[in-house]
Amino acid sequence: MQKDSPKKQGDNSRRKFIRNTTTALAGMYIVPRHVLGGKGFVAPSDKLIIAGIGVGGKGESDIDMFNKSGKAEIAILCDVDERRAANSRKRFPNAKFYKDYREMLSKEGKSIDAVSVSTPDHMHAVQAMAAMQMGKHVYVQKPLTHDIYEARMLTQAAHKYKVVTQMGNQGASNDGVRQLTEWYRSGVIGDITEIFCWTDRPVWPQGIQWPAAKAEVPKELDWDLWLGTAPQKDYVNNLVPFNWRGWWDYGTGALGDMGCHIIAPAFSVMDLGYPTEAECSVGSVYVGEFKRGYFPDSCPPSSHVTLKFAEKNGKPGVKLHWMDGGIQPERPAELGPNEQMGDGGNGVIFVGTKGKMMCSTYSLNPQLLPTSKTAITKVPQTIQRVPGGADGHYAAWVNAAMKGYGSKEAKELSSNFDIAGPLTESILMGNLAIRSYDIRKEKQGGGFTYPGRYIKLLWDGANMRITNFEDANQFVKRQYRAGWSLGV
Repeated sequence: MQKDSPKKQGDNSRRKFIRNTTTALAGMYIVPRHVLGGKGFVAPSDKLIIAGIGVGGKGESDIDMFNKSGKAEIAILCDVDERRAANSRKRFPNAKFYKDYREMLSKEGKSIDAVSVSTPDHMHAVQAMAAMQMGKHVYVQKPLTHDIYEARMLTQAAHKYKVVTQMGNQGASNDGVRQLTEWYRSGVIGDITEIFCWTDRPVWPQGIQWPAAKAEVPKELDWDLWLGTAPQKDYVNNLVPFNWRGWWDYGTGALGDMGCHIIAPAFSVMDLGYPTEAECSVGSVYVGEFKRGYFPDSCPPSSHVTLKFAEKNGKPGVKLHWMDGGIQPERPAELGPNEQMGDGGNGVIFVGTKGKMMCSTYSLNPQLLPTSKTAITKVPQTIQRVPGGADGHYAAWVNAAMKGYGSKEAKELSSNFDIAGPLTESILMGNLAIRSYDIRKEKQGGGFTYPGRYIKLLWDGANMRITNFEDANQFVKRQYRAGWSLGV
C-alpha cells in the first residue's frame, strides 16, 4: 500500500488535531457548570445556579426577581410548609423540592452556586452559615439575623469563606439614598447631628400573651423544622405564616422588620459604625381593671429607641431615634403644615447644622427642607446608580456572584455583609434595650422587671458587650434548641 507523502501526512495530522480539539471544546460547553462542581470556576456564558430556602411570600418574589435577571437558574426549592411553596413549585416545575435545608445542602451542594434565605428571622443565621461554609454565595432577607452575635459571625464568615453576600433591604439600591449622600457630602445641610426614623408598623399582633390553646399542626407543615433553633412549643393558630414577627423567639418586631429599610439610609449617608449608647421607652397594654401588663414573650406594641454614635472622621457624634407603633417625631418647622412628612406612616429626617433633609421608606422621594430647595439645589453626581434601583438589587447580586468574591461588582453591592452586618447589629441593639429585664429577679420567682429600659446602656461594640448592666448581655447571643448550632 502506497504511503502518504510527508506533506499529506502533515495535513492529515492537522485535520485530526482540529477535529479532536473542536469535539473536546464542544463537549466542554455541553456540560453545565454546576455539574462540573468545581469550586470557584465561572464560565462566562453560564448562569448562577440558585437554591431558595423559604420560597413562599417574600421568598417567592425574591427567587422570581433573580430569575428575571436573565442570569440565574432556580434549580432547588426548600420550604418547611408545602402550602407556602406551592406557587414557586408551579413557577419552577423543574426545580427539585426539599423540606429540610440540611438535607438539601447535603444532597445538592455540588450542583448549586448560591443560596437565597427568606425564612423567619430565627433561622436566617444557621441557614446562611451552612451555605457559606460550603462556599455558596448568599442572599439573606432582612434583618440579616435574629441576634447581634449572629450578625457578627456572618459578617466575618463572608470573608473567611470568600463568598458574595447581599441582604434583602432592596431600598439600599435606590437612587434616593445616593442623592441624600451627595447632598450631605456637598455640605448642603452641614454636619448631621440627629436622625429621626419612624414607622407605623407593627401590622401584626404585639404586646399580647402567648395563646393558651394549642392547635392541630397543618399536614403540609413540618412544625419541628419550622421551630428550628427556637424553644420547643406547641403549635398555635395564627402564628404562621406572618404573625411570628411579634414574638421574640422567632421575630424581631417592628424594629427588626422595618429598621433595615428605614435606618439603612442613615448608615449609607453617615457610615455610622456601632452605637456606643442605647436607651428606650415602650408602650404597654392594659389588662383586667386598668392594670398595665408586660408580656416578655411578645414585642411591645410601640417603642422609642435612642442610639448614640461617637464622633468619627472629624464629624460630631450622632443621635439616632427609632419610633414605631405609630409614634412620630415633631414636624420640622421647615415643613409646610399640609405637606406630608416622609410617606406619612414611615420616614427619615436628617438634622444638620445648616439644614435638614428627608425621605420615605426605601429612601424614596428624597427632599431638602423646605421642600422648595429640592428642585433648585444642584450638586455633582458622584455616586454610581444601581441599574433598576430596588429591582436591580437582585440582579446586582447575581452578577456579582458570577464575577466572584473580591470582584469590583461584589465590593460595590449596596448591602453586602460589611454594610448589612453593622446595620443589623445596631438595629438589634435597640431590641436588646427593649428586652433588658432583670433575669436574677425572674429566677427568684419575682416576675419580670425591666431596669434596662430605665437606664442608659453602654455598649462595647468591638467585644459585643453591655458594660454597665450584665443582664442585658443575655440578648447578645441566644441559646439554640438542642440539636441546632451555628457551626462556629
